[in-house]
Amino acid sequence: MASQELAQKLQRRLQLEESGAAAEGEAEAVKGAAAAGEVEDRSCLTASAGAELSAKLCRRQDINEGAAQPRRAAVFNPYTEFKEFSRRQIKDMERMFRLYDSGRDGYIDLMELKLMMEKLGAPQTHLGLKNMIKEVDEDFDGKLSFREFLLIFHKAAAGELEEDSGLLTLAKLSEIDVSIEGVKGAKNFFEAKAQALSSASKFEAEIKAEQDERKREEEERKHRRAAFRELKSAFTQ
Repeated sequence: MASQELAQKLQRRLQLEESGAAAEGEAEAVKGAAAAGEVEDRSCLTASAGAELSAKLCRRQDINEGAAQPRRAAVFNPYTEFKEFSRRQIKDMERMFRLYDSGRDGYIDLMELKLMMEKLGAPQTHLGLKNMIKEVDEDFDGKLSFREFLLIFHKAAAGELEEDSGLLTLAKLSEIDVSIEGVKGAKNFFEAKAQALSSASKFEAEIKAEQDERKREEEERKHRRAAFRELKSAFTQ
């Protein structure tokens, strides 16, 4: 009886040891799988980071070679970026830009530039027009955005345009404050303006002048409405 009980205990102990070994083996297998998964995840992350960096480098190379368009920030403030010009000058340039943007898409394309130069009395060849756009076409889309249009006058003011450049001709014939007596060409005009501007004070003064103008217009409208009401009441009595 005792030997039978002892045999049962030994058998039970053996079963426990076997089950423990199996559990330990299973745990080791789980750890191994987890480690392998972690290694795989790391390799995937490394591969992903490498691919992203490679894509960025390739895009930069394409931009440098002119085969891709650089992305520009969506927000553009001409008054802060082109501080050498007054608010009135920029507004005049904007009006001119909109005048020739016949497609109303926010760009002056090749045909619109052709019409513009013809209206200014300085028609250009097809190749000449393409070269004009190319001089300031920062995003390589073959047309002029308003920012690129302002670059024409910025380059004219800085003396960065050749004398035979179609863009310099455009700047000289633009009629943007060029009718002022004593101005000898758009280049000298814009250089003089750039030197004369004290940006902050002039900017604030122009804003105040615009606000005062709006107030005067509003007062005039009020007076006209009041006069109309008096006239109307006189007829209805």
